[in-house]
Amino acid sequence: MSFRKVVRQSKFRHVFGQPVKNDQCYDDIRVSRVTWDSTFCAVNPKFVAVIIEASGGGAFMVLPLQKTGRIDKSYPTVCGHTGPVLDIDWCPHNDNVIASGSEDCTVMVWQIPENGLTLPLTEPVVVLEGHSKRVGIITWHPTARNVLLSAGCDNVVIVWNVGTTEELYRLEDLHPDLIYNVSWNRDGSLFCSACKDKSVRIIDPRRGQVVAEKEKAHEGARPMRAIFLADGKIFTTGFSRMSERQLALWDPENLEEPMALQELDSSNGALLPFYDPDTNVVYVCGKGDSSIRYFEITAEAPYIHFLNTFTSKEPQRGMGWMPKRGLDVNKCEIARFYKLHERKCEPIIMTVPRKSDLFQDDLYPDTAGPEATMEAEEWVAGKTAGPILISLREAYVPTKQRDLKVSRRSLLQDSRPAAAPSAGLSATHPSAMSQSAATPAISVSLASGDGGQVIEEVLREVASLRMLVAAQGERIGRLEEQLSRIENGDV
Repeated sequence: MSFRKVVRQSKFRHVFGQPVKNDQCYDDIRVSRVTWDSTFCAVNPKFVAVIIEASGGGAFMVLPLQKTGRIDKSYPTVCGHTGPVLDIDWCPHNDNVIASGSEDCTVMVWQIPENGLTLPLTEPVVVLEGHSKRVGIITWHPTARNVLLSAGCDNVVIVWNVGTTEELYRLEDLHPDLIYNVSWNRDGSLFCSACKDKSVRIIDPRRGQVVAEKEKAHEGARPMRAIFLADGKIFTTGFSRMSERQLALWDPENLEEPMALQELDSSNGALLPFYDPDTNVVYVCGKGDSSIRYFEITAEAPYIHFLNTFTSKEPQRGMGWMPKRGLDVNKCEIARFYKLHERKCEPIIMTVPRKSDLFQDDLYPDTAGPEATMEAEEWVAGKTAGPILISLREAYVPTKQRDLKVSRRSLLQDSRPAAAPSAGLSATHPSAMSQSAATPAISVSLASGDGGQVIEEVLREVASLRMLVAAQGERIGRLEEQLSRIENGDV
């Protein structure tokens, strides 16, 4: 008799989210109030950047990760735009370079000093001018150095070479309406876009063509999103005709029907998806929600598996997402979000509970590293390659202390069975007491610097103790012989 499995087996079933303590948050940040559905926050292993309210133009704040606590109102900002900043994105190949798009129709690229800002940064390294309306979407190419995509409210997508400030490709007639979001695939050969005309398009920028298109991917009129998954499939979020929020999974080879479609709830905030290609887990955050839902994507039906929901009290204004190489692998952390409140940025850590202290290979396969696979010119020439992967094992630090503890008691007594006292010698006999008193337990801590010297010392002590034991053994032998003669009446 066979029993059907009621609960699907998954190593991510028990993933739980936990906000950090108050002193590890970033307080007193005036988060932007601009009405635009971007994340308002970008994070990398060095810095967290947040778009803020600014008078007389647009600004965003860049903080070193360790600068937690209350942020002074006079803290320097990046403030070169003349209109509100709408989107920011860290360069995946240089942790000190960030790009920003603004209502002033420009894209700017900034170089952040190694230890963060000490003065307001007003001069960008590069200004990219090519849009006729505000620029709401910025995203770097995943594998080619200095390639940046921008999309504006003029319905134009431009691919730039930041190193030469030239337009590589200008895609003008592919979107008839406002572009909601753009997402590169794993090797950067294609990108997908979600548009206000309710279509999801897969576009080859080098050929300037729409490779595939799905009309009415979600029938609702509210904003939707589309992202590429590692295997080339497309994950979308949107609204039904009845304004219920939906998730869907699509196969680019057959866009007629979704592989999976799930309805979530009837809230009205746009759903922002964050995808981890290493674990195939998608985290979905709604603007104005106070929860993060997460789902595992698998190759078997029903393809989208709900895992759990992290819920908090405060609604989120935006959300940042740490790349995998910035996580703490010692704590089995598989994701870290930076939740924006009205005046605060709160890190939220997603953890897989594990008892072992060892490095967890199954949670941390090799992930995309900070090294670019190719130059912009190679990509333009037609080269396509996936990201250069790195192991996270080097970031693993064993939690146990590396100090070697040497106990003299264990060397002498624990390594061999203790001899039972002789029938003729009581445990309270002075000789037995003197023997135990002569071998005290001594603990020596071996530090990494002076190991050889301490080992020699220990060996000398061991040798002297062995001699002492041998002498005591001879003395016990003589006493036992004397007792034997007394018992036999020889004395």
